[in-house]
Amino acid sequence: MIKISTAFDAGSIDIVSIADDGNIKVKLRCDNASSFKQWFYFRVQGAAYCPCNIDFGDVSDSAYPQGWENYQAVASYDRRNWFRVPTIFDGKNLRIEHTPLANSVYYAYFEPYSYEQHLNLIGEVQSSGLCQVEDLCSTNDGRDINLLTIGNQAASDVKIWLIARQHPGESMAEWLAEGFLLRLLDYQDATSRALLDIATIYVVPNMNPDGVVRGNLRTNATGANLNREWLNPSIENSPEVYYVREKMHETGVDIFLDIHGDESIPYIFVAGCEGVPNYSEKMANLEKLFKQAFINACPDFQDEYGYPKDAPNSANLSMASNYVGNTFNCLSFTLEMPFKDNLNLPDDDFGWNGQRSLRMGESLLNPLLIVSQDILEKRS
Repeated sequence: MIKISTAFDAGSIDIVSIADDGNIKVKLRCDNASSFKQWFYFRVQGAAYCPCNIDFGDVSDSAYPQGWENYQAVASYDRRNWFRVPTIFDGKNLRIEHTPLANSVYYAYFEPYSYEQHLNLIGEVQSSGLCQVEDLCSTNDGRDINLLTIGNQAASDVKIWLIARQHPGESMAEWLAEGFLLRLLDYQDATSRALLDIATIYVVPNMNPDGVVRGNLRTNATGANLNREWLNPSIENSPEVYYVREKMHETGVDIFLDIHGDESIPYIFVAGCEGVPNYSEKMANLEKLFKQAFINACPDFQDEYGYPKDAPNSANLSMASNYVGNTFNCLSFTLEMPFKDNLNLPDDDFGWNGQRSLRMGESLLNPLLIVSQDILEKRS
């Protein structure tokens, strides 16, 4: 008998019907307190060597229906090694066609990064002796929002902030944060040592742990889209943003990176804050310097495809990168990675995945060092 379950961290799907011949019908489940739906993650048992056709009901009413075009779902037998499986989208319905080679197999929208992995990451970076862990607040579900601080915290340091996973379904963001942190804390890495000589770095690797555990795509436990809360966050609905923003005002910000995933665009790109009222020549020059240094450091990154630039004074200041760039007159980017594959360097077996996101996090140190050096030179 075939069984489907979701009673685990980030599990999400609604079951319509299950037949023993492998024909399975499911539906995407909405976030717990909003209508957003796109993320799925479920376990199938009892289907070894049975050709499975997993039909998702009308996905054209999902949050990002264009995200299903040329999309391939991911699967794993051990939740460590994930691979792409044949997936068909006909403009309305989605079908996964896969014959499992074992009795237990997991399917997901993207390679998950669990809350347990998040806690393990915090433990690992704290044990380096170079990282200070601070509790900023508790979420509505009682989970911790931890800030990781790396560096000497000297007044003259460049202040770099990196946050990830405001949208919990964008798990590639925390994979990137892991790669960034582990290279940063490698004292044998010359780029890391040079960066930490001149910068203090603040990292919130998981802004939305409640949404992660609940299997949400974009919102926290109260239904708030955190990346629309930055202008007027509240302790009641968006404590995650409220307390992170308060800490930013305490430390100051010279460079800000907000890490995300994009459902539709099959490239890695950044979105700046050209449309904010305080956009300046200084910010424009830093953006140009960062992007060129990032292209040089990482062939996965490109600057040809991405979001249209906001017209002057038209930016939405409730979004993190716009709020921070406008408030601190600093370099401020949203960095987007794909749920599909990166067409710059495609990989048919894995597409864009956790390890590639992790490697991108490692490569971020190079442009951050170059921009930090430029900021210090301009100060002197």
